[in-house]
Amino acid sequence: MKEVNVGIGGMVCASCSSAVEKTLNKLPGIDIAQVNLATETASIKFDEAKLTFEQIKSAVDRIGYSIIEKETEAEKTAKKAQELQNLKNRLIISSILTVFLLYFAMGPMVGIKVPFTPIIQAYIQLVLCIGTMFSGSAFFTKGFKSLFKREPNMDSLVAIGTTASFLYSLWGIVQLSMGNHMAAHALYFEGAGTILTLVMLGRYLENRSKGKTGEAIRKLMELAPSKATILKDGNQVIVDAASVAVDDIVLVKPGEKLPVDGVVLSGASSIDESLLTGESLPVEKSLGSNVYAATINTTGTLQYRASKVGSDTALANIINLVQEAQGSKAPIARVADKISGVFVPVVMGISVLTFLAWMLGGTSFDTAIIRAVSVLVIACPCSLGLATPIAIMVSSGKGAKLGILFRHAAAIEQLKTVQTVLFDKTGTLTEGKPVVTDMIGDDTTLLLRLAASVENNSEHPLSRAVVLKAEQEHYELFETKDFKATIGKGIEATVEGMQIKIGNLAMMETYGIIIDAKANQQLLDLSDQGKTPLLVAKDDKLFGIIAVADTLKKETAQAIEMLRRQGIKTVMLTGDNERTARAIAKQAGIDEYLAGQLPGQKEQTVTEFAKKGTVAMVGDGINDAPALAKADIGIAVGSATDVARETADVVLVRNNLQDVGKAFLLSKATMRNIHQNLFWAFFYNILGIPVAAGLLTLFGGPQLSPMLAAFAMSMSSVCVVTNALRLNRFK
Repeated sequence: MKEVNVGIGGMVCASCSSAVEKTLNKLPGIDIAQVNLATETASIKFDEAKLTFEQIKSAVDRIGYSIIEKETEAEKTAKKAQELQNLKNRLIISSILTVFLLYFAMGPMVGIKVPFTPIIQAYIQLVLCIGTMFSGSAFFTKGFKSLFKREPNMDSLVAIGTTASFLYSLWGIVQLSMGNHMAAHALYFEGAGTILTLVMLGRYLENRSKGKTGEAIRKLMELAPSKATILKDGNQVIVDAASVAVDDIVLVKPGEKLPVDGVVLSGASSIDESLLTGESLPVEKSLGSNVYAATINTTGTLQYRASKVGSDTALANIINLVQEAQGSKAPIARVADKISGVFVPVVMGISVLTFLAWMLGGTSFDTAIIRAVSVLVIACPCSLGLATPIAIMVSSGKGAKLGILFRHAAAIEQLKTVQTVLFDKTGTLTEGKPVVTDMIGDDTTLLLRLAASVENNSEHPLSRAVVLKAEQEHYELFETKDFKATIGKGIEATVEGMQIKIGNLAMMETYGIIIDAKANQQLLDLSDQGKTPLLVAKDDKLFGIIAVADTLKKETAQAIEMLRRQGIKTVMLTGDNERTARAIAKQAGIDEYLAGQLPGQKEQTVTEFAKKGTVAMVGDGINDAPALAKADIGIAVGSATDVARETADVVLVRNNLQDVGKAFLLSKATMRNIHQNLFWAFFYNILGIPVAAGLLTLFGGPQLSPMLAAFAMSMSSVCVVTNALRLNRFK
């Protein structure tokens, strides 16, 4: 199966996207096709053995739309800006013509003296109306084309309604020319012109608002510099950043942005990675450090070898994830899509029934036609079709700004339903590397120097933690002799003529070293706190204890509390023993923990919890990938391996667990926004169509004119887009 993501040209409403999606999914060889109105894109998965891409393009062309290939975000933005400007120009022309049209049509009714005879006024109105119709010609070309292809859309409704008003008014001119002066009151050219102008105004406002929803992508793209300095034969050469190749040597000076990802070869500096990761403090970089495109070099000069360029950089991957999420479709959108697919034909039927009902009821022809046209104009399903995708688009962009990347729209919707969050411990809840937490003894300085001197001969993670602590304290290490390691017990060596042994209780028992009651209690206390005690003996006597632990991240407890306030249960999965697991869970405030979990057991644990409700799994390692995939929602933290990130549904760019809680809150805010949009769209149509059909007039109420119907229809879409933009205020 081949999967392509392409742009779709010519879509204006939900009926359009529904028609394109329906047409694509009917083609033999299509596995699945999803069309997104807000982003004007389509994701198509098809079998190349049964269907060619050219056949797909032809099918879309046949129903009046087009497929746009290989369009960069910059090109797309420029094209949208040009389209918006063209729409604005047409709107200005139409507005000016409509003002004159209203002057000639409505002036005499409000006491304004018009210096022409009724017949000349009628012809002037005709010319002005034709001018507005030329300005809004796209409504007719697209509307009637879609109608003839039996896939009517919003343009079809506008085209039919204004054409009906125009033709009826044209018949009025014929009657006026034949001497029927009363026909002057049956001209509705101003109605047709005003409808076109108001619908154009609505579309302009809607498109301008929709343009703001893509700001997140544009701002991310603007982070990368356009130029780069590379070293060739010892010379500095300035080139386009896009032309930098893998293994090129890149030079960055203080204050410059990095053009590509790479590994530092020489120099030392602090890099501001906040634009990419959200971390406020600069990160120290030196030989061997990884650096990333779009980050800012703050102090020193660096030379680094390019490792990832173009679409492979970390920034490009983030942009790609956001684009995929914005272009995907949330399950809730399917309801609106199904309704939109049949809505326009149903509205056309209601319009015809409205006309026939009023004619049979004895009203005049012009009254019946006005009410039928009002139904056509007010019932556009645009707001219904935009309700979900526009909110998803804004939410995905806002999430990216906060360092929360949703891989698809369904993840945003599903997060809201999560009842339990399972956490991997090491590297997720904890820092992922052991550090010295306690030193117990009469001389802790000598204790650390002696222990670090011996541990410096070992590569064990606990040994590295002790040595690192000594380095941080700037202690000078002793020379050692006769180093020996005993698997499962500990290590020993001769230091300055002293016999130093470091290990567990079994090690001490082997050499007959006495552990008194006080030391035993200290060992128990440290174990209860989830720490690993290292006993240090000097010349066959216990000299002290050094405790080492994989400590909780500073934000872990706050992150867990944030989830608790949202009513979400938290569970920790760890391979540690029961005592250590209990201590870590207590420190973090975790509701439940499972100790002794082997990597293969995590997936089964997720399955068990999933039987009780929707489950999310948070992890960072390769061993977490199966569990991330098995969970209803997989969440990978920023430091996660590539495998974990690819498996997850949500990626947290910043290595901050509080973003887990923020992701849930953003999901809830987004779904609340979508429900508001859908309610408004349904309520608007349920209320608007009967009013437009003249229901209120039966009870002595007012009649909704086609002009007011056009304004109301346009504003409904603008309201939905504006409501979705409120998600940008989420913090």
